[in-house]
Amino acid sequence: MVLLNPKNYKDRNYPDERSKEIMTKTIDWFEKKGLAAIKKDYHEHTFNSDFAEFVKEERIFETLFLPAGYGDDPNQHYSTYKMFEYSEILGFYSSAYWYMFHVSTLGLDPVFLGDNEDAKKTAAATLKENPLCAFGLSEKEHGADIYSSEMMLYPQADGTYLAKGNKYYIGNGNEAATVTVFGKIADTDEYVFFVVDSQHEKYECVKNVIECDQMYVAEFNLHDYPITDAEITSRGKKAWDDMLNTINICKFNIGSAAIGLSTHSFYEGLNHAAHRGIFGQKVTDFAHIKQLFFDSYNRIVAMKLFGLRATDYMRAANSEDKRYLLFNPLMKMKVAIQGEIVHELIWDVTAAKGFEKDQHFEHAAVQIKGMPKLEGTKHVNMALMAKLIPNYMFNPKEYEEVLRRNGAENDDFLFNQGPTKGYGKIQFHDYMPVLESANVPNSKVFIQQVELFKQLLMESGADLMNQMANFDFLYSLGEIFCMVPYAQLVVESAKMEGIDDDVLDSIFDVFVRDMSKYALDLAMKPSSTEKQQEICKNMCMKPVVDLEKYDRVINDHIYSLVDSYVMNP
Repeated sequence: MVLLNPKNYKDRNYPDERSKEIMTKTIDWFEKKGLAAIKKDYHEHTFNSDFAEFVKEERIFETLFLPAGYGDDPNQHYSTYKMFEYSEILGFYSSAYWYMFHVSTLGLDPVFLGDNEDAKKTAAATLKENPLCAFGLSEKEHGADIYSSEMMLYPQADGTYLAKGNKYYIGNGNEAATVTVFGKIADTDEYVFFVVDSQHEKYECVKNVIECDQMYVAEFNLHDYPITDAEITSRGKKAWDDMLNTINICKFNIGSAAIGLSTHSFYEGLNHAAHRGIFGQKVTDFAHIKQLFFDSYNRIVAMKLFGLRATDYMRAANSEDKRYLLFNPLMKMKVAIQGEIVHELIWDVTAAKGFEKDQHFEHAAVQIKGMPKLEGTKHVNMALMAKLIPNYMFNPKEYEEVLRRNGAENDDFLFNQGPTKGYGKIQFHDYMPVLESANVPNSKVFIQQVELFKQLLMESGADLMNQMANFDFLYSLGEIFCMVPYAQLVVESAKMEGIDDDVLDSIFDVFVRDMSKYALDLAMKPSSTEKQQEICKNMCMKPVVDLEKYDRVINDHIYSLVDSYVMNP
């Protein structure tokens, strides 16, 4: 089964024993703690110090975060596959634990992307004493406008610097021993990354800027914090590139966390409905309940399939193959938003039960809302991906086939991505043969919709560039576009995972309906032309109806999961 189930997770095939060890020990830690204790900490806003101590004792972040050549393990390697698996596990139990992990890797990666070898060795050693890290990027007054950073390093006569400024919305900023800070050198205005310690006397943790969950999202000030060259990891254009490349690496975690959150909520909702009767009938026998579970299950399976395949492209990336720069923001944005949709579907099943404080769902429904808002809004990520529409849709390139990348090799390129330029020139392998290879009834309907989308792009001409200057229009157009690479990777992954044709066709049933919805939305935009409206209306298609297949998926793939996972109390 492709969905995560902690009750049989030890049966998974890992390429190295250390990876298997940290995954299974983490699952055991959560299951031993139990749902009641997790929810108690959540409601009391308890910082996850116990989890941080567990991570320290088991040296988990060292295993996950450090590239080859660092740390004590001679087999140490950085693997996006390991990161995907671990991120999904943490999301499965609560995004509060995931957030501690996520912002730690954000905080550490600028060091290992940088030029300072001594700083890398120091950071690796520091993980043994305190595994928490933080990423000091955003500022209260500027938010996502990172060009306007006011954090400054002021040069001193002896060649050192004093750091002055404020950072805002910084996870782990209360406890992290390695806090990478993005700013500028005052006399040259060049960008710089440097490292500080949250426990230093010149570091002021002002407050936690949020009042929910267990996460500590700090505002901090640096008051003449002394910095030497030993704490500077990169300068100038390199610092700028390191900042963006750090986000490239780490925002991938958002999608895998959303998969974990959604999977646990699905099990919980399914178990609840299966053991409940109303109006003299089992809840799971109602037609609308079947449809809600059909949609939520197929969306989660698609999320997982896409994530696994996107992981392969992250790991296969090199200077000549940067396809990951489309699949990565899709993982961050598309998969996370799918998680929101899944929770709305399940909530329509559980209704008032979803508010009960002793349920996983009660916090997951809140936490999932935050996922698409992290590491760039959905509109920012969509604007980025829209630059790739011409090459993706009309200018394919041949590549060697990327096989499943779940081995123990080090992901070298991610820490040597180079300058962040030439994004719009990236080419992709031809999506159409992949979609055609699905060869199920609803994939054929989906292909018809894709062909109409290509027609819309070709016939819109110069009008389209003017229309896309409007973010509202661009986002709607982008929703249609994103369905194509999303479906492409789902098909590739489905073949690798041996997904049943009934399930694959059911996933495309969902895709056809989504494409119809997005096309209708685009047709209704104020600036859409009559020709665009006509094509969009033609894209509104109905999935192929096969009630026998529908029942097989419901009974053999969905309802067969009843009670397959119940968290320890």
